[in-house]
Amino acid sequence: MVSYVARTRAIAPAGRGLARRREAVAGILWASPWLLGFFLFTFGPMIASLFLAFTDFTLSDLSPNWVGFSNFQRALSGKDDLFWSSLLRTLRYAIITVPLGIGGALLAAIALNQGLRLTTLFRTLFFLPSLTPVVASAVIWAWLYNADWGLLNYMLSLVGIQGPKWISDSDTAMMSLIIVALWGIIGGNVMIIFLAGLQGVPRELHEAAEIDGANTLQRFRAVTLPMISPTIFFNLVIGIIAALKVFAVAVVMTNGGPSYSTWFFILHLYNNAFQAYDMGYASALAWIFMAVVVTLTVVNLRFSNRWVYYEGDNRKDDR
Repeated sequence: MVSYVARTRAIAPAGRGLARRREAVAGILWASPWLLGFFLFTFGPMIASLFLAFTDFTLSDLSPNWVGFSNFQRALSGKDDLFWSSLLRTLRYAIITVPLGIGGALLAAIALNQGLRLTTLFRTLFFLPSLTPVVASAVIWAWLYNADWGLLNYMLSLVGIQGPKWISDSDTAMMSLIIVALWGIIGGNVMIIFLAGLQGVPRELHEAAEIDGANTLQRFRAVTLPMISPTIFFNLVIGIIAALKVFAVAVVMTNGGPSYSTWFFILHLYNNAFQAYDMGYASALAWIFMAVVVTLTVVNLRFSNRWVYYEGDNRKDDR
């Protein structure tokens, strides 16, 4: 009997190890389609673009020539007249769009979290714009913005107002695209994420603050904002990345014009790659863009511990 128990105890670890190996193999097999797609269509092209960024490579001449940091010097030294202007224009677009989009989405989520009648209907109506394909919405907005027969200027003319030229004028084209972006952001995924965050705030905290005499604004500032600060931080990071990647709306509605007033960085990258076929320089632009995005994300992460509250995190108390 003792020898049987000893043999059983000796076999059990080996059996568990074999089962774990089988589970690991099964997991890898189930994940293999995604892993294959990742290495073929994401990681592989990234490595290829990193190599091409240091070469002079065009689609007309398929033999890349090593040029070192020449492509980066061309961009950063000002030899490319559109590099800095497109980058600064994109940053300006993000600086305007992200705060307005996050603030508007938060207000919309608060309004839809009050439990009023027809809330489900209003949530659906708010979310519908984000379901519209970007190209389709850009075409519709281009029609609305038409200076001669667009619906917006027609409605303004009914009240005696001469409508602007919208996307046909370099002074108003950028703001016109920002309005389109906000139309999609405020009622889209950002609002849904905020709504989920608001519904996760414990009602007991609001009741305790109300008993202490806090009014609605004070409860929002002292209870709601700290509790949804991780949600705000998430939307902030994702919103910055999305704003910096603005491309489709500018291509469809203005193609970077008029007078390069909506010539964003990704549009500049696209034109170098697929219009000028200068893949080497376009790859360098892509890695510069990645450096900008990573830098801004790291800065956000670095300063997030000063205002983002995570329940159960005692690091702020320790400081």
